[in-house]
Formats: sequence, C-alpha cells, structure tokens
Amino acid sequence: MKNKKASNKRAAIPTTQKNLSIAEIKNDTVVMKDGTLRSVLMVSSINFSLKNEDEQQAIVFSYVSFLNGLDHPLQIVIQSRQLNVKPYLEKLARKEREQPNELLRMQIADYRSFVSELVSLGKIMSKLFYVIVPYDPLSNKKRGFWSRASEVINPAITVRLKEERFMKRKYDLDMRVRQIESGLTSMGLEVVRLDTQSLIELFYTTYNPDIALSEPLAPLETLNAENA
Repeated sequence: MKNKKASNKRAAIPTTQKNLSIAEIKNDTVVMKDGTLRSVLMVSSINFSLKNEDEQQAIVFSYVSFLNGLDHPLQIVIQSRQLNVKPYLEKLARKEREQPNELLRMQIADYRSFVSELVSLGKIMSKLFYVIVPYDPLSNKKRGFWSRASEVINPAITVRLKEERFMKRKYDLDMRVRQIESGLTSMGLEVVRLDTQSLIELFYTTYNPDIALSEPLAPLETLNAENA
C-alpha cells in the first residue's frame, strides 16, 4: 500500500515535458501543442567587416530584399555554447597511437598537449546561428477563449494532429523553408535544415547545457520519449 502511494505521488509530479510548448518532434519538424509547426535551420556566418564596399552593399541589398519578401514571422536565435573538445582530443589520441612514424607521433602528442592546456585555461565558446521558420494555419487571435484558457489551466494538453493534416501543414512549411533557404544562400550563407535527431539534440543541449557536456544524447532509435 505504501509503495502504491509512493508510486502515485511520483506520477503526480509534473515532468519537464509538460511545461514545454512542444508536443512532439517528427519528420524533421517540431509540432507545438497548439498544432502549429516549426522548422529550424542552422545558418553559417560571414565576416562582414572583411568584405569590400561593393560586397557589403550587395549583402545589405540581398538582406533587405530577403526581409521584404517575407509574409510571415521569422525568428533568429544566436546560441553561445561551450565548445566540447573531448571527442577531438580522443581522436588525436587515437591517431597518435596508430601513427607508425615516431616524429609525427611526437608532433601529434605535442599538439594534443597544447590543445588540452589551452582548454584548461578557460572556457572556449562557439556561436551557433539558427533561423526558426513557423507555420500557423490559423492566427492565434482567431482562437476562442476556452481554447486558449484550456492550455493555461492544463499545459499538458497535446494536440495530436492526424497524419493527413500534419502532412498538409508540413508541405506548406516546407515551401516556406525553401523560400528562406533561397534568400539566405543569396547572401552567401550556408544553410542546413536540422533533421529529427539534430532537433532533439538542440533542445536537449538548450535545456540541459551542463549535463549535455558529460552525457551526450543517445541515438534517436534508442530513445523513448514517453519514459523521458
């Protein structure tokens, strides 16, 4: 009886997932609890100050044209993360062991030692740039009062879209993504759409920045979101 009460008590504790606005992640798409969709693009950066005047003007013109061509909201996110060099150091150590040439092996060892010492002096940060492309079939203003209130009262409510409706909305989202990709590449930027695994890793590292460094996320096929 005591174990049953303890089990019920643990079940009553709200999980982190219930406090997030994300319902599920599938088909390289984030499905929100209100039924809207999101796609995330990772975008490279350019050193604007190193461009000559003509190149700078061309970039500015392309950016203005890109913004003027939008007919929907867009979110730009810049993330600063501590650079995880552990896999790189492990790769160097493996190369060092496998290197038959004594001189090259010593050079790899010296370089690995240099990188390790450099990292130990302070945190090395990297900046990542993301563009979030949303798709909302209905404006939030058109939603009824009780529809909005129910999500506030019970944020765990998840709208499970039927597959046909989801694919239709994803098709419209994909068209937006292609438009955004075209506009960004015209400025000389490289664009990569995050797949399902990358999206899960992005949110995992965003909400668990410290844990993510020591406990990398497992491959998608081994995950069980229901038990997370």
